Amino acid sequence: MAENDQSGVDAAFCWYEPNESALELSGFCWLEQDRIYRRMPLSPPQPLPQAVDGLANHTAGGQIRLRSNSRRLGVQVELAGPANMRHMPATGQCGFDMYVGPLGAERFVGVSMFDHTQTTYEVQLFSQPESEWQDLTLNFPLYQGVVKVSIGLDRDAELEAPTPRTGRIVFYGSSITQGGCASRPGMAYPAILSRRLQIPCVNLGFSGNGKGEPEVAESIALINDCALFVLDYDPNCPDAGHLARTLPVFIDILRRRHPKTEILVVSRPPSAGEARSAATAEGRQKRADAQRQVVARYRKNGDTALQFLNGGTLLGGDDFHECTVDGTHPTDLGFLRMADGLEPVIRKILRQNAKSRP
Repeated sequence: MAENDQSGVDAAFCWYEPNESALELSGFCWLEQDRIYRRMPLSPPQPLPQAVDGLANHTAGGQIRLRSNSRRLGVQVELAGPANMRHMPATGQCGFDMYVGPLGAERFVGVSMFDHTQTTYEVQLFSQPESEWQDLTLNFPLYQGVVKVSIGLDRDAELEAPTPRTGRIVFYGSSITQGGCASRPGMAYPAILSRRLQIPCVNLGFSGNGKGEPEVAESIALINDCALFVLDYDPNCPDAGHLARTLPVFIDILRRRHPKTEILVVSRPPSAGEARSAATAEGRQKRADAQRQVVARYRKNGDTALQFLNGGTLLGGDDFHECTVDGTHPTDLGFLRMADGLEPVIRKILRQNAKSRP
């Protein structure tokens, strides 16, 4: 691949909208009815908490996929607001990044670098010397809304639908799930897992506001064609008691529409403060125990499509404190380790699902 040209795009591009037939757009389950890049419905069955309603306009987990022989690809982007975070790069908050290659073997090639004070930008994400048919994947910004995005290809390039994927995994959780503080969108752990497992992943992480509210569960339960729900909202809960109260209600709401869909409950990874505070580590373990007990109770009553994963080891061993930006939110290394820990568990669940199909 040639070096990325971040100086802007030119008139040689032909521009395409993500809803054109050859492009695959995923991550926005209500796009067809609401016509905006949003992660929750505009008209939910129950009113959403105000903060969740606002954060739903952040585009974490959105993807555009296509197949083309274009030598170059650019993007024109209009954001809902400028980059404004103190502990997260603008490339992660407001940028698109891009991967090239077949399913299961995609490779990172570029991220949009732009004037972070602006809410519009045009950049070229990759170029190569010769024309070659390839699958191309773009990941939406993690912590900002996208009003409009267009994809630019060489005017003489051809365009086809990408290699198809089936099913989806739905992740519900906190700022860590949403992707704080990845340096670029493709490094959020749901995005890493999407590439490795070759399946669309819906990112319903809500920064500071993944609290297991039943109103949120009612909307999430509307999502169809799910291979797995991952419930990862421990970090936003005040204590073990909150988890013990909300988790059964959340599961029951999902089960009304998805009686046999697999559910994986994941407790929080450690924070850097645990290296100095035994009480902090003990509190995290109590929260994990509360979730484990809920899952054990359901399994005892016959719901075996429900599993628990202790997130205490997801950031590695004794050096877990090296994996965050601020003691809590993972760096890219932290997200990579989280994906490493989650991948074999989720892969096993998906494999079992495939065997159980008629």
